[in-house]
Amino acid sequence: MIENEEGVSTVDNIVSQFNTYEDFLDSQITTLDLYYLEDEDLARQLVELGYRGTGEVVRREDFEARKAAIEIARLAERSQKKALASAGKELRDNFLKALAQREDDNRTGKVTIQKNHRTFRKFHQLHKKSIIFIRDRNAHGQELSGYIDYAHRLKMEDFEVYFTGKRKLLPRPTDLSFYNWDSHVAILNSSPNYQVIAENCDGLLFKYKRDRKIINVDPKVHPGDNSTRTPIQTDLYLQVVIYDHVSRRKT
Repeated sequence: MIENEEGVSTVDNIVSQFNTYEDFLDSQITTLDLYYLEDEDLARQLVELGYRGTGEVVRREDFEARKAAIEIARLAERSQKKALASAGKELRDNFLKALAQREDDNRTGKVTIQKNHRTFRKFHQLHKKSIIFIRDRNAHGQELSGYIDYAHRLKMEDFEVYFTGKRKLLPRPTDLSFYNWDSHVAILNSSPNYQVIAENCDGLLFKYKRDRKIINVDPKVHPGDNSTRTPIQTDLYLQVVIYDHVSRRKT
């Protein structure tokens, strides 16, 4: 039975080589085994039990669980690539490149397999979500600024118009925050992912609802646990800053 990290890698290699568990068992049976046993099914059973064979002992449930997990991951990746609005686009501006790099994470989050030596059925979900701060001018020349829940906006609209350059991504009154510097209209909204915290001495804060961690958008302080602040040099906007937050959860 495989019980170490090297063994885990061995199972991955075996699963990638053989379509079925029976194919793997057959690969461990020698001509001499068949000569003495005179029964292919019996030879397979002895290999499965570890009494015969020329390689590692791999349990059927481990093989099939890992095979299924790899297939699910493959199908999910293929489906997700088709769904990405940034896929196949020629992106020249740094901001659009930064959006494209984060699109997959903000659409679904990353799902990775926790290597469990006995069952291969434990999973960790790693979620990376982003808040986008944008300051720019609208079509009327008015200066706008605001914080955008990237994951929420991805669900609400087609981002292909932004990645193709047909339209600029600008804060809206329905985003986490919106401020019109000409009319002095200020609006705050919580989203499915974040709670807006405005009434406090630390200024504007966002609480990520999944892990309840605070993201501080004050550029003079650290953004918070598992959060990063990335200013983006862009030719398309007056100012862009992206805050990325990562949370982990066992399933």
